[in-house]
Amino acid sequence: MAPDLDQFDSPITTSPKTVPASWIDYNGHMNVSYYSMAFDQAIDEVFETVLGIGISHTKKVGQGPYVLQNNLHYLDELLEAAEFTINLQLVDHDAKRLHLFLEMVNAKGSVCATSEQLLMNVDLTTRRSTPYSDWVSQRLMFLQDAHDKLPKPEHLGAKLGIRRKR
Repeated sequence: MAPDLDQFDSPITTSPKTVPASWIDYNGHMNVSYYSMAFDQAIDEVFETVLGIGISHTKKVGQGPYVLQNNLHYLDELLEAAEFTINLQLVDHDAKRLHLFLEMVNAKGSVCATSEQLLMNVDLTTRRSTPYSDWVSQRLMFLQDAHDKLPKPEHLGAKLGIRRKR
């Protein structure tokens, strides 16, 4: 049964996660590499449970997502045992690519980190980009229509650099 995409008038929220002790670095907070992993796992969860293009789909049709670009912003630290969820918003898409924006939100509702990603659908046999099938494109259109009504995230498209007062 296909998921009901008409309900997504807000970003898609993943199931709650807890920061394990193994993710803590020598500064006493979650290491930067685990922020990236948490965002990656959130995309896997949404692709599998909501869009139907996750690991099950990849194994069935031999196509999967490759990340082309990723921009992370670290806004607040997460400590051991902290709970968080990740919100995913579809910013844009075309026949082969997805532009996603994700926010990591702590139990108090504060955004701790963001990830803006560009992904490409790839045929795993040829290792080349390939268009999504028609049913996937239709699903993405439904989700895009819903997410186009959302405000654009504050850090979307942010430039990297040292800000100087002049």
